[in-house]
Amino acid sequence: MDTTLTADTAAALSTPAEAGPVLQLTEAAVQQLKEVIVSQSLEGHFLAIRVVPAGCSGLGYDLNLVKDIKEGDLRWNQDGIELITDKLSAKYLEGTRMDWVKTDTSAGFKFENPNAKSSCGCGSSFSA
Repeated sequence: MDTTLTADTAAALSTPAEAGPVLQLTEAAVQQLKEVIVSQSLEGHFLAIRVVPAGCSGLGYDLNLVKDIKEGDLRWNQDGIELITDKLSAKYLEGTRMDWVKTDTSAGFKFENPNAKSSCGCGSSFSA
């Protein structure tokens, strides 16, 4: 059974009121995401944020701009960015702050996750 929903059908779904936003974006992250969405012609897509097995600490973040969401995904909007995640990832992401950080030598999204018990030296994975 296919549980994928189109963006139009997904508009009828909403995050349960008691859940609220699972993760907060900083102003810099919102601006970067908006730039990427426009430059890649991905208007109407959702930012899917998932916690997946990865790295030396066990878990990592998976970010994708997707057109469709799956039934049961949690959905919220922040400053015009439509975000989604699955219920399992939401447990790891609750209270997390996602920032866009740019230095002279690198640029990328940085996660401040209160649920992370430890993280690897490079900061790309965490354990909970």
